[in-house]
Amino acid sequence: MPEQGLPPAAEFDLKAHIRGIPDFPKPGILFYDISTLLRNGPAWKAAMSRMAGKIRPYRPTMLAGIESRGFLLAAPLALELGLGFVMLRKPRKLPGETIGYDYELEYGTDRLEMQADAVTAADRVVVLDDLLATGGTMAASIQLLRKAGATVPAAGAMVELTFLNGRQRLDVPVETLVAYDS
Repeated sequence: MPEQGLPPAAEFDLKAHIRGIPDFPKPGILFYDISTLLRNGPAWKAAMSRMAGKIRPYRPTMLAGIESRGFLLAAPLALELGLGFVMLRKPRKLPGETIGYDYELEYGTDRLEMQADAVTAADRVVVLDDLLATGGTMAASIQLLRKAGATVPAAGAMVELTFLNGRQRLDVPVETLVAYDS
């Protein structure tokens, strides 16, 4: 039952809570800022409820979040679903033994790492980020989790920039909440 005076989760227009910031981080880029959604409790709760409904059918045993805004989606969603959470981070940010995956970006190379014992071959891990753009980092995340032995049944993001065709780089189903065509 929705709280008094608030629409049910299904009726929230999440796009109305995401602002576009032109020319950030550089001229010509329109940045979709989810911080306005994060600071609105009812909208954030609706977003998490919707994402839980999209991710639950994949029967994950764990969720992985991509540094750093992916943590904002994956950690509370893991709590909502009663699952564990693993961080996929930039190099040298995690203690203990780590495994990594190097990948190409449109402007160079990058690397993601995770703790070597974070997942097992028995885990079904859905990887999450705040935004799916070109798909390079999401694809690398999937490969890193597979390198560690986990099965990756799906990926998800709060926002998808469909005009960049990122989901075409991924070999798993992709669940998103909000799509922008330009």
